[in-house]
Amino acid sequence: MTSKTPTEVTRKSYAYEWYVVTVCMLAYIFSFIDRQILALMIEPIKHDMQLSDTQFSLLHGLAFSLFYAFMGMPIALLADKFSRPKIIAIGVAFWSLATALCGVSKNFLQMFMARIGVGIGEAALSPATYSMLSDMFPREKLGRAVAIYSIGSFIGGGVAFLIGGYVIDLLKNLDSVAVPLLGEMRPWQVTFFLVGLPGVLVALLIALTIRDPARKGLKLDAAGKVHAPSMKQAFKFLAVHRKTFFCHYLGFSFYAMTLFCMLSWTPAFYMRKFGLAPSDTGYMLGIVVLLANTSGVFCGGWLIDWLAKKGYSDAPIRAGVIGAIGMAVPAIAFTQVSELWMSVALLAPAMFFASFPMPASTAAMQILPPNQMRAQISALFLLISNLIGLGLGTTLVALLTDRLFQNPAMVGSSISLLNAFAIAFTLLLLIKGCRHFRESLKHEGLT
Repeated sequence: MTSKTPTEVTRKSYAYEWYVVTVCMLAYIFSFIDRQILALMIEPIKHDMQLSDTQFSLLHGLAFSLFYAFMGMPIALLADKFSRPKIIAIGVAFWSLATALCGVSKNFLQMFMARIGVGIGEAALSPATYSMLSDMFPREKLGRAVAIYSIGSFIGGGVAFLIGGYVIDLLKNLDSVAVPLLGEMRPWQVTFFLVGLPGVLVALLIALTIRDPARKGLKLDAAGKVHAPSMKQAFKFLAVHRKTFFCHYLGFSFYAMTLFCMLSWTPAFYMRKFGLAPSDTGYMLGIVVLLANTSGVFCGGWLIDWLAKKGYSDAPIRAGVIGAIGMAVPAIAFTQVSELWMSVALLAPAMFFASFPMPASTAAMQILPPNQMRAQISALFLLISNLIGLGLGTTLVALLTDRLFQNPAMVGSSISLLNAFAIAFTLLLLIKGCRHFRESLKHEGLT
């Protein structure tokens, strides 16, 4: 009986691979803390900068999503050719410093530019991570790996609410805080420094401990060198499977619209309708996001793997349909009830099912495209998803509140209207997408 080498044991246990997932998840936690902390501080920032809901939505949604989206493609092209851990590390350091710069913003324009910097840095993380994970794990483990990585977004979102609530509670009796070298600052400005700067340490951890995995399924050119498809070739691949990617990109983007709508505007809803203090809102929503959203991502990844083992080749898209059906009623109803406990009881399942597309949309993109196109195709999805889900979705809620209802207290009705619209389009597109995805897999010889 032959003994196994240490390398074989490591490969069987996937110990190093799960370490990479964990570190990348940690980076994702910090990314969501840095992008989400703004939502809890809506009232003091609006007051100090004299902003409307629409202007605040541009800071929270458009400023971040615009450059997050458009920088994703060129950064992903680099990730398909060069060291993915180095690209991720640079991105983490960049967005962490940009978050700290939000703390020294004096007006709308300065805050807008700092939020753009956050978006540019975060654009480096997910496409490169998705590409690495697809090279590290077999298809039957990919759903769980992506789900664990994706859990980081909601751990980060929950921690952002908890940290924000704690800092607001800690500094609620102070008009300003003396900061060395920077002078007197408002409590919300100090919060950006507290959540932003530690991310630089995460960047160092990635740069020093993660190596770029060997790329699987690479095509060689006539000279025997790795063939690196251009962005034009990636678009040709998308054109061949245009029906599949149309349903996937738009279906999951409208799904994301519901998720980002709730993450962005639920704090304002609870503060305005039920009179909760920002600190209480942060504690409550932090617990909901940590429990409901993280379990939703994990269950979504488990569901993909379970459906795949049952023989459903369209498992990622099918899991998205199941999640959207489960989300429909609670996501629309939680703002329309009169009791706080009932609203939170509806918000929890809404958040749980709203988290399903995190592993579902990602797994589909890593299964169908060739290896050297995965980061680019993922980046294009993130471009569309963030422009529609985060940029357009959060702004539409503000426009409905400012223009249609003309009353900040009616933000709950704006959330319900937008969610009803987004969920209807999600189901329509993803149900059609199941059939198109199966046909694309047959076309590529993957079934």
